[in-house]
Amino acid sequence: MAQLTAGDRLRRLLAVVPWVADNPGVSIDAVAERFALDRDSLLADFEVIFMVGLYPYTPDQLIDVRFEDDRIWIDYADYFARPLRLTAKQALALVAAGSSLLEVPGADPDGPLARGLDKLASGVGVSDLDQIEVSLGDAPAGVLEQLQGAVNGARAVEIDYYSYGRDESSTRVVEPWRVHSDQGQWYLSGHCRQAAGERVFRVDRIRELTVLDETIEVPDTSRSTLGVYHPADDDPRVTLELEPNAAWVATQYPNEGVEDLGGGRTRVVLAVSAEAWLDRLLVRVGPEARVVAGHDDTGLVSSRSRAVANRILSRYR
Repeated sequence: MAQLTAGDRLRRLLAVVPWVADNPGVSIDAVAERFALDRDSLLADFEVIFMVGLYPYTPDQLIDVRFEDDRIWIDYADYFARPLRLTAKQALALVAAGSSLLEVPGADPDGPLARGLDKLASGVGVSDLDQIEVSLGDAPAGVLEQLQGAVNGARAVEIDYYSYGRDESSTRVVEPWRVHSDQGQWYLSGHCRQAAGERVFRVDRIRELTVLDETIEVPDTSRSTLGVYHPADDDPRVTLELEPNAAWVATQYPNEGVEDLGGGRTRVVLAVSAEAWLDRLLVRVGPEARVVAGHDDTGLVSSRSRAVANRILSRYR
């Protein structure tokens, strides 16, 4: 069984608790199926809920979880009935955070969380939750749920994946460790057997997915891995000088140093794990960026980028 980080478990609980509270007496198996969890992991999370409350932690200050005949009830503590006194900034932040939870697979878009957020949004002058767009990234239908089920069940997966950095598609077997959202995209991290090492995959670039009938062992160290990109020590580095219109490069991509050159111009150092990625980046920024040091600073980058631009253009002819 793959272990989840504390953040993963908390995020999941925040979606599970209001749904169970709104469906008293629901079977444990039904909850596990709805949220793509295994039974043991779900019960372990419910054990945590018993300890949620306020000082002095008397029964009226704790959330109550009751089991009977393999069914479950959740009763909120008394303080949930008291109105919150929030500033407009706090309320809007709560609405945005709560809206992100509605994207967790299994969350009820018409359930108590959604209804509560509607009321809170109205209180801060937002007439419709649709006015607040919180996107955790797109994913093919069913892929995200299958991946989370594979992670929870410690099952290997086979994916047909398009690598943007290398501009190629491949089929590979991955031992999934974690599914998470980062900077507006969903990612799968795990051990890729083809690469013989840890890799991170964007879920929206998985074209086909098959959950294999093969259990895996997940190393404990995998849970501490954060972020979505970790360049190797021996990856080439490139230094770019960016004009003001290309300043977005320094904030959109992980970098190893940014220097302000004045007048809106910046110098940034980037790791280059795949040449195709660098080529296409230079095609995007065009004359707004100049290679000044590091990887291929002899001018070949420019000729290669022109070749990439011509190849892209040929696809539209």
